[in-house]
Amino acid sequence: MSQEAAPAAAATAPPPHVLPVCYPSQDHVNPTLRFTKRLAAKGLLVTCCTTSGAGAQIAAAASSSPGVLSSGRDGDSVPVGLGRVRFKFLDDRGNEKDDLMRYFAMSAPAAFAELLGRQAAAGRPVACVVGNPFRPWSCAVFSIYYHYARGLVELPPEDDPEARVALPGFPPLSTAEVPSFLLPSNPLKLLAGAAILGQFRSIDRASWVFVNSFSELERGVLAELPGVTPRPPQLIPVGPLIELEEDGGDAVRGDMFEAADDFVGWLDTQAPRSVAYASVGSVVVLSAEEVAEMAHGLASTDRPFLWVVRSGTRPLLPEGFLDAVAGRGVVVPWCLQERLQAHAATACFLTHCGWSSTLETVAAGVPVVAFPQWGDQCTDAKFLVEELGMGVVREAVDAAVAGPEADSMRARARSWSAVARAAVAAGGSLDRNVQAFVDEVMRRASGRQATDVTSSG
Repeated sequence: MSQEAAPAAAATAPPPHVLPVCYPSQDHVNPTLRFTKRLAAKGLLVTCCTTSGAGAQIAAAASSSPGVLSSGRDGDSVPVGLGRVRFKFLDDRGNEKDDLMRYFAMSAPAAFAELLGRQAAAGRPVACVVGNPFRPWSCAVFSIYYHYARGLVELPPEDDPEARVALPGFPPLSTAEVPSFLLPSNPLKLLAGAAILGQFRSIDRASWVFVNSFSELERGVLAELPGVTPRPPQLIPVGPLIELEEDGGDAVRGDMFEAADDFVGWLDTQAPRSVAYASVGSVVVLSAEEVAEMAHGLASTDRPFLWVVRSGTRPLLPEGFLDAVAGRGVVVPWCLQERLQAHAATACFLTHCGWSSTLETVAAGVPVVAFPQWGDQCTDAKFLVEELGMGVVREAVDAAVAGPEADSMRARARSWSAVARAAVAAGGSLDRNVQAFVDEVMRRASGRQATDVTSSG
């Protein structure tokens, strides 16, 4: 076959195949699937890969929502924009985190290599793998881990509350404000040492490094990182990764929990900006004392509230609490957070400050009460409260709803929401960065296809 015939053959070739891999928890699946849908909308075939345990949860949650066409069935594909989205699952053979970490270290590499081989044999070879690290980090948290992993910074001692560490692009941090996985007291040694820091020590092997953020939000860190020696890879902001109807929206979801929807009618009866929404996400486990503290705090405000209390935590609610707040407070096992944050009745969000929730909150323009627990949540809380000025830390909900700074917090939250929405709109910073990546994948794939056709003749 002549070289002149190659372009015509390439024109009929299937679209490039991109395969994102994510850790099997809700705060990883959500942003990864949203990124997956953004890529597919540009014309790619995108296979989102996680474990079979997560896949079973996604399929179960979708079966309870007949209006949702879930891509949670192994191998099924769903049209999104100009492309398609599908799931493939690796058998994790266990649900405990330590078991999963051992599986990823020992068995998953061979299983993943076999998966890639099967895709090639089926005529859809993978052009690019996108590995999701163990937390959907911000640019600031990336910088902290990078500096630590490369020996460029020493963290202050945990027993010195006055000590601070200075890093380029953001204000000095106390020990309580750096990611807790880096501290000697961190109980999750396997997660921090072998997994997170190992990824940062080999980060130069990646062709692209995407962050779930947007340029306008972390301009200072993005401006300073290129001057660090050794120079880190360029960060490409592809956030905020929020749910967009034009990118599949509710038609393709990765929910791992059945979401309640019977609270919407109650929300509709509440006054605008009156309801406090409280949730600590899908992973944080509160002690009985912390549950009691939160219950007392919500009840003492005399304001309406909606509190997400997962089924495993519900037995820890104080005796008589539900009866005492009946009519004013609603407790649900899970909800679609973006739906609740967008409701006119929502006044503030009591959050654990996971980065995915943080980005959703910024995009929604809702003031926060920060309740960080561990990991990057500690840094995210400082960012929300001090850098963005749209929240308070562990203070009364009243401070975020009707305190002296409440109006200015809401105004700043709305301002950041407008910036976030502009970033995800057509032609915004997110859209441009995703399009540039898709163009590069297509260019490389076309080059390989043309080479293959020419050499085969």
